[in-house]
Amino acid sequence: MKYQDINARTIDHWVHEGWQWGIPIDHATYLAAQQGQWSMVLTPTKAVPRDWFPTTFENLKVLGLAAGGGQQMPIFAALGARGTILDYSPAQLDSERMVARREKYEIEAIRGDMSQPLPFADNSFDLIFHPVSNVYIADVRPVWAECYRILKPGGRLLAGLDNGVNFLFADDDESQVKFSLPFDPLIHPEQMASLQASDSGVQFSHTLDEQIRGQLQAGFKLRDLYEDTNGEGFLHEHGVPTFWATWAEK
Repeated sequence: MKYQDINARTIDHWVHEGWQWGIPIDHATYLAAQQGQWSMVLTPTKAVPRDWFPTTFENLKVLGLAAGGGQQMPIFAALGARGTILDYSPAQLDSERMVARREKYEIEAIRGDMSQPLPFADNSFDLIFHPVSNVYIADVRPVWAECYRILKPGGRLLAGLDNGVNFLFADDDESQVKFSLPFDPLIHPEQMASLQASDSGVQFSHTLDEQIRGQLQAGFKLRDLYEDTNGEGFLHEHGVPTFWATWAEK
């Protein structure tokens, strides 16, 4: 089985078990967004600054890239955007469709593997919203090139990125370094065994070179960024950032 299919199956299982990032927003949250009361996250705890978003969402074409789960795309819909979601987890796509039916808006929900060329024409979208998810693919540079291709001139890429620190640790207490970076279970059997033991799918660390420099090399202009923590645990308690979020523009 390809590692991408293992990850889709794993995430489906997490969703059915009540995974935090697979719980759709409720009706009250959708109504509040329609009244201008909303926030979104790209990383575990910090809300994306409002000035990272366009001043108006009406008819904005938004792609949720590996962003299924019914958490952000319904907010975009409530604000007047036209949404497309691409995700490889059927359960995450089902959540998107469920919220769309409940709130009576349209969304194009596509099952697709972001490690492959994206199934969209050049200059298709005004904004791509990409929460932390590229830990589930081995090579992120082609993703940035595809995002650049499908964004319109002036379009925005808002991305959540894992900085790799979490992959140093094998245990939840995060107190003892076990692995070296880069973390690549396809070439390190002990890393794969650790992931399998914790039902974590197949995950990969990525460097600043791959993540942020990769966006720049794809042609993007970096407009802003911030760091975030896990939100809980040993590293969080010691103020260790484990995530970045970036606003890049074509």
